[in-house]
Amino acid sequence: MAIVDVTVIPIGTKEPSVSKYVADIQKILKGYEREGKIKYQLTPMNTIIEGELFVLFEVISAIHEAPFQKGVSRVATNIRIDDRRDKETTMEGKIKSVNQHILS
Repeated sequence: MAIVDVTVIPIGTKEPSVSKYVADIQKILKGYEREGKIKYQLTPMNTIIEGELFVLFEVISAIHEAPFQKGVSRVATNIRIDDRRDKETTMEGKIKSVNQHILS
């Protein structure tokens, strides 16, 4: 299982706010989550997605396309992948591990 940090940035919009584009992306992610393919978490600056790597690439492609479907002519998408293969990792597990170090 891999975890990705994704930021989709529509460029050249008519207004500085991009929250409506973020909302469209969250709706797409909710669909993948309902299908049991991913887990995700919206943060103030990006979205974290957990799932099988091949599925995550499919999801990233879908959310990258979303602003184009709303008429945006340019989109920049930043992706960071954490693909640990020596043990199962989850978003919750990573946070729990850090918290254990804080408490010790």
